[in-house]
Amino acid sequence: MSALTPEQSVGHYENFPVGSVLLPARFRPAVAAVYRFARHADDLADEGDASDSERIAALDACSAELARIGRGEMPPDRLFADLVPFVAGHGIPLQLFEDLLSAFRQDVVKKRYEDFDTLKDYCRRSADPVGRILLHIFGEATPENLRQSDCICTALQLINFWQDVAIDWQKGRVYIPQEDLKRFGVNESQLAEGRLDRALRDLLAFEVMRARAMLYEGKPLGRRLPGRIGLEIRTIVAAADRLLQRIEAVDYDVFRKRPKLKGGDWPRILWRAL
Repeated sequence: MSALTPEQSVGHYENFPVGSVLLPARFRPAVAAVYRFARHADDLADEGDASDSERIAALDACSAELARIGRGEMPPDRLFADLVPFVAGHGIPLQLFEDLLSAFRQDVVKKRYEDFDTLKDYCRRSADPVGRILLHIFGEATPENLRQSDCICTALQLINFWQDVAIDWQKGRVYIPQEDLKRFGVNESQLAEGRLDRALRDLLAFEVMRARAMLYEGKPLGRRLPGRIGLEIRTIVAAADRLLQRIEAVDYDVFRKRPKLKGGDWPRILWRAL
């Protein structure tokens, strides 16, 4: 498998600018190091033409580098060496990085989710650790902050799923819980064909509503955190809500054109975040 460099990983499209210029400069190096790790590991699981066994082996190699850090050793790989001062300086639990790797491994081998609880468990490891790591970096990792961060991060992951139903189908993945497909009378052939009838629209409307409810449950975090940190979180929440509106505006037709944020959305998002 050809390696993806951290620089290639960072170049990927992202809806939500975690670690943007809104953050105080003192936090940006730590956030950038974490972001490079997360994107690189995610790409190992998802990009290129590697076999499943090669992907798992590459992710296991990432775990081995984290284990070096846990033993107090300096990893030879710069991607992991860059994490060392921030893990130590901010007391970031290494398990949070391992949780991310666990989710990426799961993406390699698991393509369907029976119910919403199973999907949320995936989000607990694929998305929530990022918010928890950030709170450790900010020195704001209180129990209530962590809980609300989990709500936001899981919502962001869910929004990405509903935005990318067609793209994920091409990768052989269906994140819509099987119980929801059955409840609304939707079958996977509709996803394959992009056949958007009333039942599928109702299903996607339900998933959007559930993601928004979770996003709003975490929303107070943006007012509790101080200064520009809080502004960053409020901007992310406003951007996520705007993307949900984009999905609604096309009447849930995520098959003909992928809903995404546009340049004109950002002034409105920033105004809502103030």
